[in-house]
Amino acid sequence: MIHAQIRTSILMTLSLILMAQVLFNPLLLSLIFALMILCLFYSLKDQSKALSRIWTFVLTFFALATIYFNYQTFIGIDAGVAILSTFLFAKALESKNKRDVIILFNFAMFVSASSFLFSQSIWMALMVVLCLLSCLIGLYRLQTHEFKQLQSQSSAWQSDAKHVAKLLILALPFFILLFVFFPRLPPLWAIPVPVQKSVTGMSDSMSPGDIAELSQSTSLAFRIIGNMKQLPSRNELYWRAMVLDQYDGRTWTSSFVNEQPVVNQEVQKSKYSFDYHYLAADPHVMWVMGLEKSRPLQQNYQLKQDGRITPVREILQNQPIALQWLGNAQAQQEALYTTRLLQQINTKIPERLDEQSRQFALEMFRQSGQQPERYISNILQWYKSHDFAYTLNPGLLGENRIDEFLFQSRRGFCEHYASSFALLMRYVGIPARVVIGYQGGQLAPDRASWEVRQLDAHAWTEVLLNGKWQRIDPTAIIAPQRIDGGMQNYIESDRSILGNKEQKWRYRQFAVMKNMRIWSDYASYQWQSKVVGYDAEKQQGWLSKLGIKSAYASSVIMLLSILLVVVIYFIWIFYRNNQSVSAYERAIQQFSKQLELSLRKQPAETFYSWMLRLAERVEPEQQQIFAQTAQHYQQQQYSFLQNHQQIKQFRGMLKTCADTLKKSRKHLS
Repeated sequence: MIHAQIRTSILMTLSLILMAQVLFNPLLLSLIFALMILCLFYSLKDQSKALSRIWTFVLTFFALATIYFNYQTFIGIDAGVAILSTFLFAKALESKNKRDVIILFNFAMFVSASSFLFSQSIWMALMVVLCLLSCLIGLYRLQTHEFKQLQSQSSAWQSDAKHVAKLLILALPFFILLFVFFPRLPPLWAIPVPVQKSVTGMSDSMSPGDIAELSQSTSLAFRIIGNMKQLPSRNELYWRAMVLDQYDGRTWTSSFVNEQPVVNQEVQKSKYSFDYHYLAADPHVMWVMGLEKSRPLQQNYQLKQDGRITPVREILQNQPIALQWLGNAQAQQEALYTTRLLQQINTKIPERLDEQSRQFALEMFRQSGQQPERYISNILQWYKSHDFAYTLNPGLLGENRIDEFLFQSRRGFCEHYASSFALLMRYVGIPARVVIGYQGGQLAPDRASWEVRQLDAHAWTEVLLNGKWQRIDPTAIIAPQRIDGGMQNYIESDRSILGNKEQKWRYRQFAVMKNMRIWSDYASYQWQSKVVGYDAEKQQGWLSKLGIKSAYASSVIMLLSILLVVVIYFIWIFYRNNQSVSAYERAIQQFSKQLELSLRKQPAETFYSWMLRLAERVEPEQQQIFAQTAQHYQQQQYSFLQNHQQIKQFRGMLKTCADTLKKSRKHLS
């Protein structure tokens, strides 16, 4: 029969494993695991109603069937971890004796550690540590429950967790030494990790008229690592993802031309270049969001015709990507496609849509003397003088969405302005396209990196003038604070962009979530860079700062450090044992060590009987001091008023006893 406290540890361990894997397992499989925990709860609560083997087999069968139908295999990371979890829950349903529970907890530690194959984030590490703690508490209770008195669940958890935590704290120095100094070797084999085609906060199309309300997510998009003093000014912080140059009247998409690689690129040197590293928050992100006019410095990344940077092949791990911003330098590259093809793609407009906007553009172009630069300036001035507003609640647009936006609603966010401006350019034959990415960002709490969040997502326009693509951001005309101060500061200074309804509540929610995200992402970044990213190169760099140049020296220092920790532990244990002994006991121990082996106090011997035994070794007239010493000790043992004078007196009496024994031994000899 399983003890109540051990049952609680089993349920807690399985619940923590389910929580750690719930975001990665299929929904039906998580529901089956939850049902298993529920069945286990009732069967452990009432041992007479234990779950039958048939139901255990049925639940296990449905779990395995769910795994196969979702993954089409039982091999691989996702399917393999799910099968291990299934066997763990099935083992819990059939556990009946002490041996079964020991196997269960050890198996649970292995399954919880396998969750790192899903994610190596700091939050997954926290869940795995909690699972480990729960398993160790269960094993501790398994060995001690027979000797414990009855106590409440809360006090039992507190007491057991305290004992297990002490063991983990004692093991922590060894773990740190092994982590820092143990040589990092390349893997002898690799697990085929599947790359998911999921993208956070960015897609390869844009339909601004379909969005009635834009939710500003404070989650991290990516991080820039480098010398923040060399970071360009805010009006240059346009993080480019890709170009959208095909419009069907509803949605912007990217043409095949943009996806072609740049070949034979020659870059003029510029004193304003900036070398930096890009680190995506999502390891499965499809694009590298670099500053405009950036190029990759690693061979496994490629620059495309529209300025996007993508990996040459699928990358299985999330590591910082080295990039270089060229500043004002111009990149000379071989043109794969003629200007005529670019003109055709970037001037194409949908037919029989937005006639009012088309006529307006032609009239403005005529008034501008058919000069593209003057026409662009007049259009931007028209935006500025006709009460356009930047808002995250623009409402839906109909079929002629450019007409409705320019002449009716005049309320929108960056995608509305970039889309409408590009069409106004195309209506008069000026090639234009929409660029999507991010703009701005904020310094990290450590002020050593730059954080760009999903709320910094942005869209702007590029116009082909004099054979060169030039960036024009109409949003900067409508809401210059959005560009100069960043989206986070813009929302704080002008809360009306969140919408008029429940504005105060939405801002409070935004502010709280933003602060939580900032510190959460900072902790995750430190975990990824300092712990998960501590590879052989970083280890060698860190050890070289300490003057350690070889693996042999590192191993010697590691062994000596471990030996030093062991010695410190022994000294600490000796000191604690010494401190736990009373002053009377220490005096007795010192007195006993001075005597011959046959005269020393025996473990099962009381102090009074010991004194009587020693008194037999001296003359009758000298035995009185031993009786007085024994009597003094007995009085002080039951007295609450012990002071330094009494202890000093007791030590003097023991010294007299020792001198008496020496004189008696000399007399006999």
